[in-house]
Amino acid sequence: MTRGSHDLVLLDGGTFTMGSEEFYADERPAHQREVAAFRIARHAVTNEQYAVFVHDTGYVTVAEREMDPADFVGADPADLVPGAMVFTPTSGPVDLRNWRNWWRWQPGASWRAPFGPGSTIDDRMRHPVVHVAYEDAAAYATWAGLRLPTEAEHEYGARGGLDGKRFAWGDEPYPDGVAQANSWLGRFPYDNQGVGGTAPVGSYPPNGYGLYDMTGNTWEWTTDYYTPRHLRLSDKPVDAGKRENLLAAASAQEGVDMPRRVLKGGSFLCSPDYCLRFRPAARSPQAEDTGMSHVGFRVAADA
Repeated sequence: MTRGSHDLVLLDGGTFTMGSEEFYADERPAHQREVAAFRIARHAVTNEQYAVFVHDTGYVTVAEREMDPADFVGADPADLVPGAMVFTPTSGPVDLRNWRNWWRWQPGASWRAPFGPGSTIDDRMRHPVVHVAYEDAAAYATWAGLRLPTEAEHEYGARGGLDGKRFAWGDEPYPDGVAQANSWLGRFPYDNQGVGGTAPVGSYPPNGYGLYDMTGNTWEWTTDYYTPRHLRLSDKPVDAGKRENLLAAASAQEGVDMPRRVLKGGSFLCSPDYCLRFRPAARSPQAEDTGMSHVGFRVAADA
């Protein structure tokens, strides 16, 4: 039984080229991957949909929960307050090697107050829900009678049938100068000629499978644990959790040994001069307990 309204698209599955040799090291090696038939949501879970889940269950997200000082030895108790990481554009050029220039820990930020106390989602109900940790996304999927997609399923769906192409629509990032996804347009992180934040789901053209925002808008959780490269069946396991999760490190959870899952799809912050990741092959590690203002999810199901 499923709860809520989810437009699931049936994909027949098949073999495709997963990964890329062109861009970032963790996308390698490009290899043939087989995916069984599955269903995946046409768009990311929205604030409206998540609000129904919370109303029905009383669920409290990780960003809204009180922190136990025993879990953060040595931390100032005054810092142990509920909150989340919020993107904040700068006033001018900054050192792009230091992500702290544009991310801040915001007490009181959560899915229902995405920019902190005083902000609301009243005019953002069709935007993808953000500030959801992995368990928040998984809890929603379980309630809905669905599940989160695997990394391979997400990439297969994002490609829309264009096997081996750089982007979901072809090889050019902006064909004929037109943005096909919600990404950063201009100099990052201070000059954005685009949306500058999340956009309502379905604001950009769908891919070849009729799926919206599989790249751009928000990164999306998958069920796979992160590894610093793709594993093939012949590979021995590699350490999946030691790559520093930079964006989570500034929160009160810094230093906590937390498993990392694969995020897929890139977000509205992806810029060619900093993070060219609004591509199907792109991937990023994210600590399971960390939600951010550019991370959401969509649901999937077996065929």
